Amino acid sequence: MSLKLPALNQPAPAFSAPDQHGNIVTLDSLRGRNVVLYFYPKAMTPGCTVQACGIRDHHAEFAALNTLVLGISPDAPQRLQKFIERDQLNFDLLSDEDHAIADAYGVWALKKFMGKEYEGIHRITFIIDAQGVLRHIIEKVKTKTHHDDTLALVKTL
Repeated sequence: MSLKLPALNQPAPAFSAPDQHGNIVTLDSLRGRNVVLYFYPKAMTPGCTVQACGIRDHHAEFAALNTLVLGISPDAPQRLQKFIERDQLNFDLLSDEDHAIADAYGVWALKKFMGKEYEGIHRITFIIDAQGVLRHIIEKVKTKTHHDDTLALVKTL
């Protein structure tokens, strides 16, 4: 199974999505800052929590590199807000309930789990520079080291 990910060194696919408060966030509105856009399957699940807490704990390092981190999943904004409150997350999460953004980034695809096949989000991270150009893709995300792996790539921008 191969995913159809966007090309590196090209403008990242534009997006518009509500955050946990229902405020609309667009890629264009983030110009001038690097953006880490990480897709995760479901809020408040064990792997997604480990990944989000790693980012939370390194928020200052991302900020020092002029980098905004956004997590995105098919969860509704209300569930995202509960996730933020439960784990004291200090960054925004975006809701992609119709998986339109996941489709645009090529991460909504067939998955296999315990012998069953279904469509869902693949855990993949995109690093976009301050001009909106896609510079790095992390296809094999390790939830425990995601923050370190991502910071290392952001430092190359």
